Amino acid sequence: MNNEETNVGLPENYTELKKAAGRSADWRARLEAVEELGQYPHRQVIDILTRLAESDPVYTVQEAAYRKLEAFGEAVAAPSKDKPELFKGVSKILLRIKKSLPREHTYEEFKEKLKKMRIDVYDAYEGDKGADFDKWLESQWSSVK
Repeated sequence: MNNEETNVGLPENYTELKKAAGRSADWRARLEAVEELGQYPHRQVIDILTRLAESDPVYTVQEAAYRKLEAFGEAVAAPSKDKPELFKGVSKILLRIKKSLPREHTYEEFKEKLKKMRIDVYDAYEGDKGADFDKWLESQWSSVK
């Protein structure tokens, strides 16, 4: 059996979509992958969507994956928007970054350093907080001592 026969029912760009769905530092790529994969009710796609619906740190991605699975007729629990922390120990992560900067650093410098050092954290919270991301991050920056 050749590779084409094994992938019947999968999109031509399945490998790329699978990689995009696993990109921890790019919630938008994961969301786009969900949208495209959600057109193919194949067991491998269902497995990827189930993982994203159950454990993606960004609610928007979880919800999109959940909706695609629901459309496939899969029995899956709706994701919860109430999560205390997307990353365990996020305040310690932010404190470490803050302490790595000069005492008189700006919020923008802090934001850039977070983006460079922990793009996964930055990206997940940006996706989760949406338009409130800057307000949230600035309040975190102000409060970590």
